[in-house]
Amino acid sequence: MPNPPAGPGVAPPFAAPPVEGRPTRLWLGLGVGALALVLCCGGGGAAVIGFVVTGVQAIDEQGRAASTDYYQALVERDYGAAYDQLCAQARRQESRREFERRAADEPQVTSFRVGEVDQNTLTVPVDVTFSGGDRDRQQVDLEQNQQTGELEVCGVG
Repeated sequence: MPNPPAGPGVAPPFAAPPVEGRPTRLWLGLGVGALALVLCCGGGGAAVIGFVVTGVQAIDEQGRAASTDYYQALVERDYGAAYDQLCAQARRQESRREFERRAADEPQVTSFRVGEVDQNTLTVPVDVTFSGGDRDRQQVDLEQNQQTGELEVCGVG
């Protein structure tokens, strides 16, 4: 026959789990978990936004630098340096000697002002002043070099 169950006043063989404060701990734990989730997702979103903004600024900076280098070479009549700023497609269409001859025969650029890069079309407006005082607004077409990743002048219209 089995032993009868212990009567009142007998200590249980394990400690009873606490009941008080249990909902508070549950909500505190859920709150900390939610905060961690927001920080991770929010931080990831902020990082993506940061990368996009940085990429846009880098394209603008590279496009303006390529255009500035091209026009500065024209101002200095260093047509070889201007030719070096051209993309591979433009160099295939016109040899260095042809480019230098054409650039020397055209009105000489005396000053210029480079505008903002259009991110959608990869074009840059450039206000140009020629010898004799004539002015023109030209549009520089840019293309990304597949080997270096840098933007290059691929046409001027």
